[in-house]
Amino acid sequence: MTSTTTKPATASTTDESTAKTPGSAVSTQVGRGTTSIADVVVSKIAGIAAREVDGVYDLGGQAARVVGRIRETLPGAPDLTQGVTVEVGEKQAAVDVAIVAEYGVAIHDLAAGIRSNVIDAVESMTGLEVTEVNVTVHDVHFADEDEAAEETSSEPRVQ
Repeated sequence: MTSTTTKPATASTTDESTAKTPGSAVSTQVGRGTTSIADVVVSKIAGIAAREVDGVYDLGGQAARVVGRIRETLPGAPDLTQGVTVEVGEKQAAVDVAIVAEYGVAIHDLAAGIRSNVIDAVESMTGLEVTEVNVTVHDVHFADEDEAAEETSSEPRVQ
């Protein structure tokens, strides 16, 4: 007589309802369906939240800001994801924010404010747990830089 053992039926480790879909969207099963949140959505939320903090002059490094200025001249909406990179998992997200700070602002306080605002916005709007928000300060903006740029652009050219 041979004995056979049967294993209890278990759910597979890669459940279709929580698998990442192409395009880096995260899916979560909730009751009677699934909700998919694309990386770009989390990036936009984080970008808007970071811009809301007093002391942030702009987002992105030098190259991203140049591309952003060119993009602003074209019709359409501004790029809210400029300077923001996210990694979205099934239930968690990590955010990297690159900024230009206003001169005179305490950078450590600014980074803490950005971190807090981004975490609150992403977690409340998506339900994802934000594991970290890394803030990189690429530059400091001086108010007199704007005044000098306005003066040179408003002066008539003499040839």
